[in-house]
Amino acid sequence: MFGYYFTLGVRSLRRNRALTALMVLTLAVGVAASVSTLTILHVMSGDPIPAKSARLFVPFVDNLDPEGYIPGEEREDMQMTWQDAQNLLRSHPAERATALFGTGMPVEPPRKDMPAFQAYGIAPTRDFFAMFEVPFLHGQAWSAEDDARGANVVVLQRAVAEKLYGDANPVGQRLTMQGEPFTVVGVLGDWNPMPRYYKLIGSGPASGEEFMIPLATATRQELSPWGSVNCAKGRDPGYAAMLASECTWIQVWFETRTAGERADLQAFLDNYAVEQRKLGRLKRAAPNELFDVMAWMKEQKVVGNDNRLSAWLAFGFLVLCLVNTIGLLLAKFSVRATEVGIRRALGASRRDIFRQFLIETGVVGLAGGVLGLALSFGALALVGMQSKEMAAMARMDWQMLALTFALSILAALVAGLLPTWRACRVTPAIQLKSQ
Repeated sequence: MFGYYFTLGVRSLRRNRALTALMVLTLAVGVAASVSTLTILHVMSGDPIPAKSARLFVPFVDNLDPEGYIPGEEREDMQMTWQDAQNLLRSHPAERATALFGTGMPVEPPRKDMPAFQAYGIAPTRDFFAMFEVPFLHGQAWSAEDDARGANVVVLQRAVAEKLYGDANPVGQRLTMQGEPFTVVGVLGDWNPMPRYYKLIGSGPASGEEFMIPLATATRQELSPWGSVNCAKGRDPGYAAMLASECTWIQVWFETRTAGERADLQAFLDNYAVEQRKLGRLKRAAPNELFDVMAWMKEQKVVGNDNRLSAWLAFGFLVLCLVNTIGLLLAKFSVRATEVGIRRALGASRRDIFRQFLIETGVVGLAGGVLGLALSFGALALVGMQSKEMAAMARMDWQMLALTFALSILAALVAGLLPTWRACRVTPAIQLKSQ
């Protein structure tokens, strides 16, 4: 019987074509507005590395003075000092650990027809690549020895490698950066997570890091941090003074073997803070914290209140479209009162009438879903044109694809409940008498 009613629903689309087209368009616009907004929210708030998100941690120890400290107040900066980052890396408290900061260098292309350009990158330690599952198109990460001695080695972004060397494998080639020769040891594959969860503070351009060099290399060359640098206590001039200061500008990450090792890592961090207080540091004695990936994104407000408000407004617009659809369905079904009266007189029950008309509204919802999907892709394309960062986030996966159709059909069914119920209340005798 469902197949029969579905066929009737498809045929009913050709009745009152203008009214049907208006219903489908109303549903499609409401669904497209809500789905496109929800898609961006879904990408921004989704787990960027689900296999490891519960085993990757950002540590935080508060190194500011106790004056004016209010427990529980929102912190302006949650990075680390150079000495804290080095102490934690040397302690090996977890399976892997890395420290990184954003920086930039002038790049002199090997091709004479290409001018020098300024490139943005990060300076992590070797564990970074394994911790965040960074794929390689060519080559591999630099060695532990390169990390230790601060070797002039570089991993290039794929787009930059193709810009400099074309389609050739550049591993082993020499590249002049910051006036010094660097050896290319690897080229990244397609990897540009959005949001850039591994470096949310002072993140670089939406196109991603153009190069990566060892942390020790960056500090040996005295490369300045590009991004957030907090020197609340002030510092003396010079690079060495910055390394020895209480300025926070380094991001540290730990990876444990299991999520259950979090307690041990927390205990290590607490013990480290106690030892540092004995040396006259960390006088504020604020709680030492560990954030896994999802907690870190929440702490850094990756999904802000503005994003949530936009989603609620989009769904409010969908409700408004549903109200309009209800009125259109009432008009569409009211002209079929005679048909309902005849069917009831021939033995059809109110349940049969209700089922038939509800399936017809589902067909309208399905048509609205197809059109809404096309409008959603168009809306996301327009959003993506605003910036490269928005283009990376404005993409629809299979989950959102399924949600588009489910939301459209559900919206149509909800909108059709009242008109369908009204159609079931038609009195056969009155309709037959009027003929």
